Amino acid sequence: MQEYYTYILASGRNGTLYVGMTNNLAKRTLRHKNRRANQFTAEYDVNKLVYYEKHQNMEDARYREKQVKKWNRRWKIRLIEQFNPTWEDLFINVVNSYLISGSPAENQGS
Repeated sequence: MQEYYTYILASGRNGTLYVGMTNNLAKRTLRHKNRRANQFTAEYDVNKLVYYEKHQNMEDARYREKQVKKWNRRWKIRLIEQFNPTWEDLFINVVNSYLISGSPAENQGS
């Protein structure tokens, strides 16, 4: 079964934020890290995966992406800090989960 993700990247703690969705979180995050995903994240060095949630279908992931994008900055920061209080870059955790089980560790499904 295909899985989809809504995610937030940051340039650093309380830095510039980017909200996106994908069906391959490790690959998409790596593209951001290599400055190949889009111009905005490359220009502002937004490449630290600080939040993600899993969805069972693309429609739910896209809906959540649009919902979070509309939120004010304070709400996005609160969401990140509830999930990842230290703003740790979760990329290596995601990659390790893919290597072990084929998908990121279970977290906040929709």
